[in-house]
Amino acid sequence: MTKKTDKSWAGPAAIAGAAIGSAALAAALLYANRRKDGSKAKIEPIHPEDAPETD
Repeated sequence: MTKKTDKSWAGPAAIAGAAIGSAALAAALLYANRRKDGSKAKIEPIHPEDAPETD
């Protein structure tokens, strides 16, 4: 008698697809967070010529 082997790629393909999808989602979240943080850093500096005089 011979053994039948399962040569289906469905299981490994599903696992690979889930891994690629998870990596893509993580990359998108990191990119979005980086863009959001970058907008806060562009606050105009205080100009000393506009400062009130103090003694």
